[in-house]
Amino acid sequence: MQRSLVVVTVLLVSLFPVSAASSVALPFSNLSQDKNLDWIGESIAEMVHEAISSEGLLVLDRNDRALAYKRLGIRPYALLTRASVVKIGDELDANHVVYGTFELIREPQEGAPLLKPSILIKARVLDLRRLRQSDELVEKGPLDDLALLQSRLCFRVLREILPDARLDEASFLAKRARVRIDALEYYIRGLLVADPASKHRFFTQAARLDANFSQPCFQLGLYHWGKSAFLDASSWFLRVRSTDSHYREAHFYLGICKYRLADYAAAEKAFRLVAATVPLNEVFNNLGAALMRRNSPEALTNFLKALDGDDSDPDYHFNVGYALWKNRSFDVAAERFRSVLDRVPSDQEAITMLGRCLKKEGPRPGDARTEGLERIKEEYEESVFLQLKSMIEKK
Repeated sequence: MQRSLVVVTVLLVSLFPVSAASSVALPFSNLSQDKNLDWIGESIAEMVHEAISSEGLLVLDRNDRALAYKRLGIRPYALLTRASVVKIGDELDANHVVYGTFELIREPQEGAPLLKPSILIKARVLDLRRLRQSDELVEKGPLDDLALLQSRLCFRVLREILPDARLDEASFLAKRARVRIDALEYYIRGLLVADPASKHRFFTQAARLDANFSQPCFQLGLYHWGKSAFLDASSWFLRVRSTDSHYREAHFYLGICKYRLADYAAAEKAFRLVAATVPLNEVFNNLGAALMRRNSPEALTNFLKALDGDDSDPDYHFNVGYALWKNRSFDVAAERFRSVLDRVPSDQEAITMLGRCLKKEGPRPGDARTEGLERIKEEYEESVFLQLKSMIEKK
């Protein structure tokens, strides 16, 4: 099933427009006078994005949304008319658009001298394919309970997008941590700033304030990953919760970190976890690389799965050839290295390895020129695969 699904995925990418079944959550408009609260509108959109993504559906990211706003000349956090929402959805070719408003309300509390702020959130889900808009979805409660209110709203949004799915609200809410509002604010502000140092500061503060808050841990993992600080990145990726939509992505990068740190057993474990649910070519390839470092015969099997999924990638041909060469299968290995050179004629490693195959020269202990040549992939694309998997299962 996994092997055939990888092949079918590659075929379907060229046959179906990915955005045809996508959703987008727009930042909720701030009806309060305080523009410093705009982060709340972004927070609601981000949590809706997270909830939809966690169900294996394709959700357009903040960058796509920002480009659409810019092209249409729409100011972020502005109060949107239905016509504006339709324009944004059409610009993004989205199936569902989630949008709405929020406002802070100060109501007197019994026995309290000060007014305690509450928040009123109103949302709608616009189905552009069926030209149908949901009823208004309303959540109201203390501002300190923003995370809980957002989770409740997310569940109701999912019921609109997936009307036939068997969703249980109690189970859905139980999977989501009650995040402190100050931690949530730091996290969202970290997403909104462009400066890497500021991002790191905001995300670190969010993670420090709430140890159960998974999302900043993933972002901090990416931050250290980008600096090749693999040990620090590993510690953050390990803190990403299994209910987080980035859980498998975090383990993909965790596997690469462990591979770079020469902890090949841990790398294998991380890649196997991802491959069990998301059998992407890059996952099989990297699993094969970790297994090769452990001298496992399974390495070739996984390299072949990656190659079956995408035989246009020269790295997959190289890894299969390299594994075959290590097994002293020189003739078939030579064919793979020739395939690499057909695609990248200047690949010096492939030229060297092809020469070794033609001379029937196998591995030599201590030969640094032919040790550790397997190639790993650092790009991870889960959302498209899960969307296509859903399409296949429905068919």
